[in-house]
Amino acid sequence: MVTWIVLAVVLFALVVLGLAVRPVLARLPRLRRAAVALQGRQAEADALRSTAEALQQRAEALQARAATAQERVALIKAKRGK
Repeated sequence: MVTWIVLAVVLFALVVLGLAVRPVLARLPRLRRAAVALQGRQAEADALRSTAEALQQRAEALQARAATAQERVALIKAKRGK
C-alpha cells in the first residue's frame, strides 16, 4: 500500500515537473534566435568600437598636425612683422 502511495506521489511530481518545463522548452527556438541576433549585434558593436578607436587616433593625429601648422603660421606672421 505504501509503495502505491510513493509511486503516485513520484508520478504526480513528474507530471508537475513536465508541465513546468513544457513552456520553457517551447520558448527555446525563440531564445536561440534572439541569442544569435544578439551575437550579431555584438559583432557589429565590436567592429564599430574598433572603427571609433581608429577614428579617434586619426583625429588626435590631425589635431597635433593642426597645432603644428598653427605654430608655423604664428612664426611666419612673427617674421613678417619684423
